[in-house]
Amino acid sequence: MRILEGEGVTRYFGGLAAVSNVDFHVDGGEIAGLIGPNGAGKTTLFNLISASLAPKPGVIRFKGKNITGLKPHQICRMGLARTFQSVKIFANMPVFENVRLGSLFGISPGMSSADATREATELLDFVGLSAVSATSAKDLTLANQKRLEVARALATKPELLMLDELMAGLNPTEVAQAIELVTRIRDKGITIFMVEHVMKAIMSVCDRIMVLHHGEKIAEGKPQEIANNRTVVEVYLGE
Repeated sequence: MRILEGEGVTRYFGGLAAVSNVDFHVDGGEIAGLIGPNGAGKTTLFNLISASLAPKPGVIRFKGKNITGLKPHQICRMGLARTFQSVKIFANMPVFENVRLGSLFGISPGMSSADATREATELLDFVGLSAVSATSAKDLTLANQKRLEVARALATKPELLMLDELMAGLNPTEVAQAIELVTRIRDKGITIFMVEHVMKAIMSVCDRIMVLHHGEKIAEGKPQEIANNRTVVEVYLGE
């Protein structure tokens, strides 16, 4: 079943098309990847889906409902959460309170303080941050700040989680841990749509990959098909 789909999604900045007439879909239960050179329109597409920007023109549907024109908080409460290319956390708050806020805000109206506390505790354990729960978020390493952002997004109880360059700036050990985390999130029944430049990660965890170039979709397929696609190799992967 398609959990997310877009038709003719377009966004101009001035006279430049950052995203141009893109059709896309994400199936429930899969890990879908989105790749392309810098400036290809990947984060813009994520911003359009999560309503940071509005498509002009184009239609985006989540769970069969047209979400074009909704506000970001409305889309989040429908079950679509995201992380950001540049980590956006509440830097001066403790790690624990960052995640607890996500629980209180999420799709369960009337969440009690006790339930939010319990959920935050469980999620910090899930992402491996229990030992630093009392630490100020700004004092975490980059890798742990990214894990915190994932935990906070998960606290809203998403059916679809969009990850924007979760592995950027991480060392090989941290990348391996992040790949494992992505797999465990999918094992919880959460669909994942991820932008990533770390090809090892994209090729190893994704069921299907979409490629953008100059705002247009130039390829789509299984990882092996993308790795062997001559156009993709020329514009992005290299020999």
